[in-house]
Amino acid sequence: MRDFHLPGRSTVHSVNGMCATSQPVAAEAAISILRAGGNAVDAAIAASAVLCVVEPYNTGIGGDCFVLLSKKGSGDIVGLNGSGRSPKAISLEKLKSAGVTALTLNSVHSVTVPGAIDAWARLIADHGTMELGRVFEPATRLAEEGFAVAPRISLEWNFLKGHIAKDADAFAQYTVDGKAPAAGDKYRLPVLARTLRLVGEKGRDAFYEGTIAEDMVRKLNALGGFHTLEDFAATRSDYVTPIKTSYRGRDIHEIPPNGQGITALLMLNILSHAGLDELDPRGALRLHRDMEAARLAYDMRDKHVADPSFGDIPVDHLLSDKLAAELAARIDPDRRIPDLTTLRDPLNRDTVYLTVVDKDRNAVSFINSLFFGFGCGILAPGSGVMFQNRGSGFVMEEGHPNCVEGGKRPLHTIIPGMMVENGRAVMPFGVMGGAYQAVGHAHLVTNMLDHGMDVQEALDSPRAFPAANWLDLEPAISSEAREGLRARGHEIRDTFLPHGGGQAILIDHERGTLTGGSDPRKDGAAVGY
Repeated sequence: MRDFHLPGRSTVHSVNGMCATSQPVAAEAAISILRAGGNAVDAAIAASAVLCVVEPYNTGIGGDCFVLLSKKGSGDIVGLNGSGRSPKAISLEKLKSAGVTALTLNSVHSVTVPGAIDAWARLIADHGTMELGRVFEPATRLAEEGFAVAPRISLEWNFLKGHIAKDADAFAQYTVDGKAPAAGDKYRLPVLARTLRLVGEKGRDAFYEGTIAEDMVRKLNALGGFHTLEDFAATRSDYVTPIKTSYRGRDIHEIPPNGQGITALLMLNILSHAGLDELDPRGALRLHRDMEAARLAYDMRDKHVADPSFGDIPVDHLLSDKLAAELAARIDPDRRIPDLTTLRDPLNRDTVYLTVVDKDRNAVSFINSLFFGFGCGILAPGSGVMFQNRGSGFVMEEGHPNCVEGGKRPLHTIIPGMMVENGRAVMPFGVMGGAYQAVGHAHLVTNMLDHGMDVQEALDSPRAFPAANWLDLEPAISSEAREGLRARGHEIRDTFLPHGGGQAILIDHERGTLTGGSDPRKDGAAVGY
């Protein structure tokens, strides 16, 4: 064992199946589905639905979903983009005429049509084995009967209380006597439970048409939104061809734009020139190279990543060896690059990531999100749907590829990952945390492939993020590393909350075993059987 291993969690090992999530109750729901004969797709959706109940600020049925799927361990990875689009009637001109100068986190204009339910239903129909209502059972029961609030959830729920206070409907359903629940409190969401039960019984159309859709559109229109029933009825997820790069002999797969997965791949391409395996994994030089690679990659992201249906995204150029070499050459080992554009969206948002592998080695890398905590803080009262604010990922800059337009998907931060070796999927993985996620993916991969960490060590390892014109560092980063970063021109700040949270399952095809890791920054666990 390496001397940099943090005391704490051990890896989890199993044979038949495994789920790693940010809440044990969600992992248990997934395992119960596997034991009942369901596959990894069924189990992943069951776990995601549970998380929509027990982590209601992190995710919800009013949000979006991205998925990478390996069928029976194949290296031929299936991608699904379940991100929603802006209302067809919205435009830059209309927003400016209405006096809107920015798509703020609480704005009704930041609400894109929820894509998660359509993505879940499509996955179940195409790749699952159970009915939607069956996989919703654990979540529906918890919403109806109540769940015990976990410590990390209580902390952030209370922190976000002011965000939902601006909407009376949201505040009524997510507080009791004006207070957020404490750790260990039992909490019920009966309105959401009714919606889950109806959608489970009648399918995705019950969400995008009829009384639930009418409730959502009525609420959004009352606040000045451009949304229509036709926008909801037309929502469709899309199968996409994953993008990939090779790093230390493994192929790393990501969802293509409008997702920011290309940022993680560009980071890895830059870092392939950095000789990380020769550096102290917690030292200043390793962190400096990571942060400079991130700043360069995010600069390219903010210039180019957008909805490819509205213009050509230079994916081949962004993933080219030529660009990686040019960007890597800009990194001075002794000095911060002074003239890079500040990251457009420096805040770490809220998301849930989970992964499931079953006995047949179907492997699912699955992420679901409302973006900011409790999304935009706007709730449809009759259905209990909390709306995401993904539209705040647009820019209001005419001519920019990511400028707001009707029926368009914004730049999206949520990214599932999948590692492939010798033509077989060997690790579905993900690291949550909004803009941080691309850094998290690269940090996890390089921890394992350059520094020989096991999957739990790689998740435990202290994290840094180039938030704006400074670095946000977790407290576990040493004083020596901090001084080394300052000497290279970086301003240092401590994070209020840890960076993200991750989950991963390593598949050992030769030995027939699974090894899971779950981030201690969350309340969750890897659970196998």
